[in-house]
Amino acid sequence: MGGNAVVKVPEVTLVFWVIKILATTLGETGGDAVSMSMNLGYLVGTAIFGAIFVVAVVAQVWAKKFHPFLYWATIVATTTVGTTLADFTTRSLGIGYAGGTAILLSLLLASLFVWYRTLGSIAVDTVSSPASEMFYWVTIMFSQTLGTALGDWTADTAGLGYTGAAVVFGAMLAAIAAAYYLTNISRTVLFWAAFILTRPLGAVVGDFLDKPASQGGLELSRYSASATLLGLMLVCIVVSSRKPPRQEH
Repeated sequence: MGGNAVVKVPEVTLVFWVIKILATTLGETGGDAVSMSMNLGYLVGTAIFGAIFVVAVVAQVWAKKFHPFLYWATIVATTTVGTTLADFTTRSLGIGYAGGTAILLSLLLASLFVWYRTLGSIAVDTVSSPASEMFYWVTIMFSQTLGTALGDWTADTAGLGYTGAAVVFGAMLAAIAAAYYLTNISRTVLFWAAFILTRPLGAVVGDFLDKPASQGGLELSRYSASATLLGLMLVCIVVSSRKPPRQEH
């Protein structure tokens, strides 16, 4: 890439991961609010959020520079469509959590493989062209959908419950953070591993917030939980967006 190509993804910092977890949790509560609380069902919810996702990705790709609110709106779009799509696949189609997780993991790995073979890198700091952006967002959408199925599988089928599953995924993220500081493992591999694992963590935390108390949840309103998460996200985005956008020379 020649010239000064603007990288249209945020710098990966602690605030980035905080916003990502908030976004994935919002995706769970927001997706459930539309499909369950509004009684629209998983298929209609997927159609609605799928359309929003396409519009957001097109806007993101066409943008000439990094816009933090647009970027995180697109991330939320991937988490909401991931929630309803995973629920439709595993529940409505009857594939089950294990089958859905296996299919989605295969799609995610295939996306990363094709991206790497096509452009030579899957590092986020190379996401500065329309082709790399398309691969980036398709990969993220698969990772968000996989995370929903994986979170449900761990919490329900494995019998760990929402808090137990949150501890498991939190511990795995802590292990990745330790590997980042203590080993020479590829930073790109560690990024994608952490990115994928934040989704099931957000999924089980979201379920813990809004599921009935009889199922181990807090039974909070999906609307109020989503509004609170959105408010926290906006605060973090404002704080993090004070830095100038990165440029690849």
